Amino acid sequence: MPYKEKTIEKKYYTIGEVAEQFDVATSLIRFWEGEFDIIKPKKNRKGNRQFTKEDIENVKLIYHLVKEKGFTLQGAKDMLKNDSNEVRDKMEMLDSLRNIRNFLTEIKENI
Repeated sequence: MPYKEKTIEKKYYTIGEVAEQFDVATSLIRFWEGEFDIIKPKKNRKGNRQFTKEDIENVKLIYHLVKEKGFTLQGAKDMLKNDSNEVRDKMEMLDSLRNIRNFLTEIKENI
């Protein structure tokens, strides 16, 4: 059996990496951190934010509601307070449908 190297996954991401992932400014991530209770990155001794995968998923959820769906900040807060699991399920379903569409488009281009 051939040797297979483990892929190294980061435990913590900087605010710059998170902002780049969503193509937004770091100030917006900091603003959302103050507005939404579900974003709670750890801070190191220097005060730099360290985002975990869970934090990034929460930012993704807020990004989906505010930027993609057009909710106001208060509307997004209310939605997260009332139907957080339902919103997550719908977002995951949309992501999987996008992945399927991209896969099918790729197949179509290769034919």
